[in-house]
Amino acid sequence: MSDAGSDELDEEQGQGVGTYAGERNELGERHGEGEANLPNGDTYKGSYENNKRNGMGTYRFTNGARYIGEWLRNKKHGQGVFIYPDGSKYDGSWVDDQRSGKGFYYYVNGDVYEGEWQNHKRHGQGAYIYHDTGSRYEGTWKEGLREGYGELIHRNHKFVGKFRDDKPSGQGKYIFDIGCMQTGDYILVEQSADERGAHDDEEVKVIPKWRAKDIREIVLDPIEDLEKSREFEVENLPPENDDYLNEEEGEEED
Repeated sequence: MSDAGSDELDEEQGQGVGTYAGERNELGERHGEGEANLPNGDTYKGSYENNKRNGMGTYRFTNGARYIGEWLRNKKHGQGVFIYPDGSKYDGSWVDDQRSGKGFYYYVNGDVYEGEWQNHKRHGQGAYIYHDTGSRYEGTWKEGLREGYGELIHRNHKFVGKFRDDKPSGQGKYIFDIGCMQTGDYILVEQSADERGAHDDEEVKVIPKWRAKDIREIVLDPIEDLEKSREFEVENLPPENDDYLNEEEGEEED
């Protein structure tokens, strides 16, 4: 993810900054719809209010990045799409020039994040899809990292538990599609560079390690299972049975 090219040239200096073609107010300020060519090569086309970008508009950067969306006093604010120089894209809410609120981020490697943001970082509830593996994390984020309760869902199993500093931590469980689950907890262990097969300067690295406790069969609630079965049967009745159902309801009312 790249934020390069997200700093726009301030036009508060007014008519002396670049060239402008468009509407003005009685004071000669840029006001209404217009187009501006800025000294650094950036361009803006959209709405102005009292010399400031305000309302809907498109800002294009010389490095290929662009923002299409809402503005408030020269800052990205409201709903908007930002396409970054590396090809990644954010589509969502902005507050005071920052990604804040709900939005989608499409990463250049194919990963996708959908959820809440704060101060340009993933923060709150959100889902992250890993393109290469098809795995998906659904849960809580804090300042760009997985933090708190979450589920890491893989092709045929998932981990349910807590995360800390972007890693699973403490008690949790693995649930498998074959109908069983394993409980346990993640503990922090030290791993040397030799154990990792690494040749970096970091001699010792702390990593989470799964410590299994027990494995058991997943037993469905019989009442809940029966209710789901009945719902399925009703939803899948053939059309010709509808009149029969209506007749039975009418007999009961008599």
